[in-house]
Amino acid sequence: MTPSNQLTVLRIILTPVFVVLFLSESPTSRACAVIVFFAAAITDWYDGWVARTWGYQSRWGRFLDPLADKILSSAAFIAFMSVGLLPVWMVWIIVVRDISITLLRSYMEFQNKPITTTRGAKAKTFAQFTLIYYLLVLFGLRQFPVITSRIGGVINVLLSPTLIYIAMLLVTAATLWTGIAYLIDNLRHLFLPVGDNAEQ
Repeated sequence: MTPSNQLTVLRIILTPVFVVLFLSESPTSRACAVIVFFAAAITDWYDGWVARTWGYQSRWGRFLDPLADKILSSAAFIAFMSVGLLPVWMVWIIVVRDISITLLRSYMEFQNKPITTTRGAKAKTFAQFTLIYYLLVLFGLRQFPVITSRIGGVINVLLSPTLIYIAMLLVTAATLWTGIAYLIDNLRHLFLPVGDNAEQ
C-alpha cells in the first residue's frame, strides 16, 4: 500500500475515534474530538499532495480517497444530529446522496469510465466542510466553562437553532441539487463502451 493510501486509511480509522469522543459526555473528550477531526481532515490534503508529488496516484487511491472523505463528513453530520444540532431529515439526505454518488463514481472509475468532478460539486463539498468546521469549533469552545463565562452569549447566538437550520438547509439544497445534476449529466456514461471517458 502506498504512503498516500495509508494516509487515506488513517483518515477512515480516525473517523470512529472522532465519533466516540464527540458523543461522549465528557467536555475533554468532546474537545479532543475536534482535534481528531481536524487531524483527519489534514490527512485529506496531505495524501493528495504525497500522491501528486511522489507519483503514488493509483486507481485504488482514486476509489478510496473520495470514499474516506464522505465517510468522515457523513460521520460528522450524524454526530451533530445525535446531539440535536442538526435536523434528522437533512442529515440523511446528505449522507445518502454523498455515499451513493461516491460509490457510483468509484464503480465507473473501475469500469474505465472516469468522471470529472464539477465545480458545483466542489463548491458543495466546500460548503459542507465549512459548516462542519463552524459547528465543531463552536461546539468545542462551549465545552470549556472558562470560555463560556466570557463569550458564552456569543457562542449561543452563533449556535442558535434558527441560524443552524438555515445554514443546513442551504447545504442540503446544494447537496441534493448537485446530486441530481450529477445523475442527469453522467448516468448515460454507464452505458458507454468500457474505456470511453466521460466529461462534464
